[in-house]
Amino acid sequence: MKIKIIQLVFVLFIMFFLHNIAFAQPEFDDDVTDTPIDGGIILLTVASVAYGVKKMFKKSDLES
Repeated sequence: MKIKIIQLVFVLFIMFFLHNIAFAQPEFDDDVTDTPIDGGIILLTVASVAYGVKKMFKKSDLES
C-alpha cells in the first residue's frame, strides 16, 4: 500500500510541478496571438486521475 501511495504522490508531483517544461508551441517573433491549448484538457486530466484513484482504492478493497 505504501508503494501505491508513493507512486500516486510521484505522479501528482509530475503533473502539478513539472508541467511547465512542456509547451504547446514556441513563441512567435512577429505579432501573432499565441493560442493556448487548454480548453477541457485540465478537466479531462482531473477526471482521469480521480477515476484512476477510485479504481486503485476499489481494487485494494477487494484484495483485503
